[in-house]
Amino acid sequence: QAPKKAKKKIEGGSNVFSMFEQTQIQEFKEAFTIMDQNRDGFIDKADLRDTFAALGRLNVKNEELEEMVKEAPGPINFTVFLTMFGEKLKGTDPEETILNAFKIFDPEGKGRIKADYIKEMLMTQADRFSQEEINQMFAAFPPDVSGNLDYKNLCYVITHGEEKD
Repeated sequence: QAPKKAKKKIEGGSNVFSMFEQTQIQEFKEAFTIMDQNRDGFIDKADLRDTFAALGRLNVKNEELEEMVKEAPGPINFTVFLTMFGEKLKGTDPEETILNAFKIFDPEGKGRIKADYIKEMLMTQADRFSQEEINQMFAAFPPDVSGNLDYKNLCYVITHGEEKD
C-alpha cells in the first residue's frame, strides 16, 4: 500500500489544491515549470522576461514585469502561483478562461490567430500535439481563407457545443 501524502490545511482558509482537479493541478505545474526558466522553484521578473521571449515578445517593459510580480503576496512558488490562478479564475466561466489563454497569442485582440503559428506553438510547447491531433483540430475548425483560426468560435464550441442551425 502506497503511503498517503500529507495534506497541509491552511489555517482558517480552504486548501488551494482542493479548488482544482488533479489533472488541472498537473497542467498548472507544467506551466509553472515552463515559466520557471532558471529552475529555482520561483517565478521572478527574469523568468517572466524569458517566458515572454520564448513566446516571441522580446521588448517587455520592466514596469510591466514588476506589475505582474507585484500581484503576488510574496515570492511566487507553485502554491502562490496556483492561489493567484484560483483567485483569477473564481467566478469566470470556462469560455472566458479559454479565451484568455488564446489572447496570449493575440495581443491585438483580433479574435484570430495565424493557423501556422498556433500549429507551431501546439507542436513545440508544453504538452506537444502530434500531427494527428493538429489534423483533428483543423478538421473540426478549419482556418479561414487567410489562414487564420477563429479562436473565439473555437472557445464557444468547446464550452457550449456545436451551434444548431
